[in-house]
Order: sequence, then C-alpha cells, then structure tokens
Amino acid sequence: MRVVFLIFLTIISMFAQNTVSKVSSNLGVGWGMTFLNENSLLISQKNGQIILLDLQSKETQNIQNIPKVLYQGQGGLLDIQKKDEWIYLTYVKNVNGQGVTTLARAKILDNKLVEFKDLLVTKSFSSASHHFGGRIAFDDKGHIFFSVGDRGYRHSAQDLSSHKGSILRLNLDGSIPLDNPFVNNANALGEIYSYGHRNPQGLFFDKNNKTLYSNEHGPRGGDEINIIKKGSNYGWPVVSQGKEYWNSSFVGDFRSKENFVDGIKVYVPSIAPSSLISYSGKKYNNLKGNLFSGALKLQHLNQIILDENDKVLQENRLLEDLHERIRNVVESPKGEIYISTDNGNIYLVNFE
Repeated sequence: MRVVFLIFLTIISMFAQNTVSKVSSNLGVGWGMTFLNENSLLISQKNGQIILLDLQSKETQNIQNIPKVLYQGQGGLLDIQKKDEWIYLTYVKNVNGQGVTTLARAKILDNKLVEFKDLLVTKSFSSASHHFGGRIAFDDKGHIFFSVGDRGYRHSAQDLSSHKGSILRLNLDGSIPLDNPFVNNANALGEIYSYGHRNPQGLFFDKNNKTLYSNEHGPRGGDEINIIKKGSNYGWPVVSQGKEYWNSSFVGDFRSKENFVDGIKVYVPSIAPSSLISYSGKKYNNLKGNLFSGALKLQHLNQIILDENDKVLQENRLLEDLHERIRNVVESPKGEIYISTDNGNIYLVNFE
C-alpha cells in the first residue's frame, strides 16, 4: 500500500510546477551553504571567501580571518556547515606545494572566524588539482563525516593507508571514534569509514531513517548515489559504469562484484552531481524523503524519489530552463530549498 502511495506522490511531483526566486547574485561559486538561523545564510566561496547573507534585507557581509586556501583547478574553499556553536569547513591546504583536503572548525565572533583549528589535514597529498571531495555531514551521535576524492590516483581509493577516495568519520573535536571500522588495523588509517570512492561531492545524513547518503562523480558516466555503510568498499576503480576519457572502454568491470557495494542509482551519461540532501518534508510533505542534488554538467536540480527500501522509483530533472551549473542544495530551518549556482546566484526553489 505504501508503494502505491509513493507512486501517487511521484506522479504528482512530475506535474508540479517548479519556479525559482533569485535571492542574491554576483557571489562567485557558492560551494557550500549553511544556515545560522532562519534568516542568515553562510556561504563558502570557492575562491576563499565566506559571505553572510541576510535573507530578509538581502545584504551581505564578508567574514574575516579566513584560512589561506589553495585556489586552483577544483580546489579552494569547499564546504561549510554549522553544528552547535561551531562552524566546520573543508578547504584545500597547500602543503609543500601539494593540495590536501583539510577539515577545520572555528567560531564566528563580530563577523570574524575565531578559535580556528585544523582538525585533520588528510593524507591525500597530490600535485593534481582535482578530486578533492570535501562535503560534510553530521549524524545524530556526535560524529562528523567528510569526503576525500581519489586526487587523480585511482587505485589509491583501494588503499587503506591513504585517505584518498574515502569518507572519513571523526568525533566533533577531531578525535577518532573508537568504533570506527579500521581503528584496530595497523595497515589502515583510523579515520576511514568507507572507501573505494572516486570523488564524492554530496553527503547527507537523514536523521529520520538514520541513513548516510552520498553521491560521487564518475568519469564518462558512472556517477553514483550510494548508501554509506561502515567499513564498506564502493568499488572504484575496480567496478564502475564509467568509461575512459580517451577511448570507449569501461574503467573497470561494470558488473557487480563480491565484496563491493553497488550504488542505488547510477547515471549514464554523467550529470556531474554536486551536494545532496534528503528532504525533511517540513514545508512540502509530498517531497519527504526525496533526494535532491545539483547537476553541474547537465545543469539541473536532480530529484530522486525512493520507496521505503531505498529503491529508486523515479528520477526528475528540474530547473533545466535555468541553464546554470547547480553547485549546492540546502534546506532551511523552515523547510525551504535553496540552491547556489556557479554563476554566483542564490535561488529559492518553489514547489507548487
């Protein structure tokens, strides 16, 4: 009966009219967004700035004392999330000329970052300027998760002595949880929670169903949505439905293999997903539990409708007429959905 109801909601959503209202513009690439309260939106810009946007007055303020970031290629200031009195952020740090995905936290006082501290400078050193990952999520048990891409070294995603190609889990103070899957493995890094990822740029913990979702970029095809399980291997580059950039062959085996976890959704061709939320249903009850992510290459808001077993019922591609690379999607405390685009725009999405 529930499946029938979900299919009914799917049909409704297909005919719903989606419009946007522009909230702000000229803000650069808004890589991450987080709400300080109902009316204050904090935006991390890839070029290394943090902007505070008042959603009522539309006024912006620059936050000071930002760490120096390596702004190169896909690198720069990445995600930003508020948790209690702390602001957590990921950025690319220059360590001896190489870019390293780094997790830090600070507080905001008088429009300045104070008590700033790097919590983890990951072992993801590379001279390559791509696949940094960097998305942040929190569970309901005092943990922070964040993603690290393979940094252009594919098989490092299968190497537990490196943070490359993994999703990490820490306590909020940056210490390693004692129940992390590899904490007692002398040949593995204790921060690793899952591995075998290419470049995860979406990460969200749904507190309603206690599920950690992630999405990641494939090469030519093979973008994935995954349910992240403790200690699991997601296959890259051994298993992938993506093809090489220089010929038509698959990167790995496109079939399922034992000991690897398959995605619940695979995109062929690639949409280039960025960010991810599972919607709470607070304002739009018919959208509860739907996954939303931005699409960079195919320039739309991607909607995935799941059943109670996390099986995909429907994919919808919204806001294609906007013709902008959608970088980030967030839900406000009031249940509104906001997006940022690489054109420097912030929009409120209306579901009618």
